[in-house]
Amino acid sequence: MSGKEKKFNLQERLIDYAVRIINVSEQLPETKAGKHISSQMLRSGTSPAPNYGEAQSAESKADFIYPVR
Repeated sequence: MSGKEKKFNLQERLIDYAVRIINVSEQLPETKAGKHISSQMLRSGTSPAPNYGEAQSAESKADFIYPVR
């Protein structure tokens, strides 16, 4: 795979990363610390793919701005 293909394949790479994060988190011990680290890893490691997808589907600059209520 060339560098150019990787650049345009970010969504798939982020999904692969999330899968790897899930696999690593499942290997952590069932201790209080292991559960805490696993939870943090899952939240931070699986959020980039859907966030990237959402940003890609934005149609205008206004779509990126969070509405304040």
